Amino acid sequence: MSRFLGEIRQLGYVVHDIEAAMDYWSTTLGVGPWFYNPKVPIKNYRYKGEAHEPHNSVALSNSGYVQVELIQTRNDVPSMYRDFLQAGRTGLQHVAYWTADYDADLARLTAQGFKPVMSGEVGERGRFIYFDTEYHPGTVIELSEVAGPKGKMFDLIRSASEGWDGSEPVRPFPDLSRL
Repeated sequence: MSRFLGEIRQLGYVVHDIEAAMDYWSTTLGVGPWFYNPKVPIKNYRYKGEAHEPHNSVALSNSGYVQVELIQTRNDVPSMYRDFLQAGRTGLQHVAYWTADYDADLARLTAQGFKPVMSGEVGERGRFIYFDTEYHPGTVIELSEVAGPKGKMFDLIRSASEGWDGSEPVRPFPDLSRL
């Protein structure tokens, strides 16, 4: 556990083929079920201070207490994911720390010298921000607000993974507006 940020709660993998990645993780590694959204509705997305409209596909599952995120970019919008792929990399791109007190943790991290690079929102109380912290692949740090509907969805995903029997390995994202 980080004495600054708490527990790593998510491992984010950037992949070229999210369907193949979900199949590998569920069939070969036995991790699932995967909750899949072919086009995540990201609001207020910014990369290096500029607004863009990304089209990212995301799949989420848990392996114990840690959430695994698979990400495939579907357009050429500037992002840390695109940079990662253009550098010839795939695989672990970030680790995420979750917070219910996003504003306070963001202020504390920026005061410590963390520099924001990419940010946005997914649903109500679902802000996220990535920092310029990559010293080797897979060390980018994400701070993710996990409260409200997004928090409930993450609880649902973790619960579904507990004792998963291999059935229905890919499922649609729950509707955040109904959680």
